[in-house]
Amino acid sequence: MKQNKTFKRVFLVVMDSVGIGEAPDAKKFGDEGSDTLGHIAERMNGLNMPVMAELGLSNIRPIQGLEKAEKPKAFYTKMQEASNGKDTMTGHWEIMGLNIQTPFQVFPEGFPAELIQELESKTGRKVIGNKPASGTEILDELGKEHMDTGALIVYTSADSVLQIAAHEGIVPLDELYSICKIAREMTLRDEYMVGRVIARPFIGEPGNFKRTPNRHDYALKPFGRTVMNELKDAGLDVLSIGKIADIYDGEGITESFRTTSNMDGMDKLNQTLGMDFTGLSFLNLVDFDAAFGHRRDPMGYGKALEEFDARLPEVLGKMKDDDLLIITADHGNDPVHHGTDHTREYVPLIVHYKGIREGKELSVKETFADIGATIADNFNVKMPENGKSFLAEIQGEEI
Repeated sequence: MKQNKTFKRVFLVVMDSVGIGEAPDAKKFGDEGSDTLGHIAERMNGLNMPVMAELGLSNIRPIQGLEKAEKPKAFYTKMQEASNGKDTMTGHWEIMGLNIQTPFQVFPEGFPAELIQELESKTGRKVIGNKPASGTEILDELGKEHMDTGALIVYTSADSVLQIAAHEGIVPLDELYSICKIAREMTLRDEYMVGRVIARPFIGEPGNFKRTPNRHDYALKPFGRTVMNELKDAGLDVLSIGKIADIYDGEGITESFRTTSNMDGMDKLNQTLGMDFTGLSFLNLVDFDAAFGHRRDPMGYGKALEEFDARLPEVLGKMKDDDLLIITADHGNDPVHHGTDHTREYVPLIVHYKGIREGKELSVKETFADIGATIADNFNVKMPENGKSFLAEIQGEEI
């Protein structure tokens, strides 16, 4: 009797915000008609992603420019989010087995006046900005005023974040970090419930400001134990690439690799492919979301997708016989949808290992937590309360 296949290393890639069509409850979130991949492909007059097509992306649903694979090289389906939200932390936490029913707060009109007044009172510094903004554009707009007055630049985004920017020559790093800790305590209250407070130090002169590497995130810890905690406690490796460590506030992580871009993320992924470890390598590719989705740039988004696809042959070529690759997303961010917010969509699920005879369509997943359950099942650690393993669905199909 053939023994079921298990994997020594799992490589999990989250294409941040790459949704694949509106979820059944999209109307509840104001996202009827959203379709991140579909609308990008239309604007691009067809996407050029031959590797993802061969894996089965266009078998999930038709995507302009991508051929449907006759013999897909991966298992494929789409997943629906069970949690009550469409932000980065909710999506990622659900991937690792949680179900978040109290959503994080977002502030599309800026933070309440009483919160800003309290922050000013407790820090002794005035606040300017207080609106959703690009981190670089708001420095161009308010950097000189900040330098002239010492006022803190406070801004947010479509995610649940409170960001505080300050020039390192005006507000020393230690003071900025202390201010962010104060803001973190204030925003833990139920009426605010902000996912992350982020220190955003910068340097330079008006017209030439640059953010420094001294960013620091003050995140909420996951509301329960995740599969990553179980892996780490079992003595297995959990490698964070990109902002994964920030999203989980370091919980369940054994080693972390910072990234500066999608392509740097792919470099780091390839680096971990060359490492001898047992466990999980977990990558977030944030540019799709931050650089193109929120900025409503479908052409830039499409080019970034094609650049990602062009890097996949190297990844597939480095995979070993006992490696598993999972490619998915955490929410949508349709760049032709109204506003600049995330969109409530299905996300793709692509599951590949070497020697698959022919990939098949998996059942549609009712929660992102099925990924965490599958990883837990593979490594024989405690299963999460949410999610069902699809390990058995992909076993026994190799040549």
